[in-house]
Amino acid sequence: MTSKKSKGPYVLEEQVGYLLRRAHQHASAIFSELIGEDRLTPMQYGTLVKIYDLGEVTQNRLGRLVAMDPATINGVVTRLEERSLISRERDPDNRRRMLCRLTPTGKALVQRAIPKGERISEETLAPLSSEERAAFLKLLDKLK
Repeated sequence: MTSKKSKGPYVLEEQVGYLLRRAHQHASAIFSELIGEDRLTPMQYGTLVKIYDLGEVTQNRLGRLVAMDPATINGVVTRLEERSLISRERDPDNRRRMLCRLTPTGKALVQRAIPKGERISEETLAPLSSEERAAFLKLLDKLK
């Protein structure tokens, strides 16, 4: 078995993990600045938006839709419920499942937060042209 020869020294700043982490730090800083008083984490924001989209969803399905394992989505949902942003109740068709819905307070927060989410995306992608943005988002989607 032959090994490929390196084309030069290993440069940390050129590695995919490093570049993704730096891009994530940049996007997270913009998120924190713009979400501000709503006091949401990115995972809480995504969870609320997905419930808003669906109206009602089982906690298990919600976790899959927002790419969180069962323990993580349970923690996120619990914190949102403690803030009275969502409600949970047993599914009458399957008592093992929990249904999640937005409360009126949660719905108002999501409606106020979605324009901020759009602005977060806009500011994060600001250095890119519209063609670069489309290509970048398409390539990121392929990596998931």
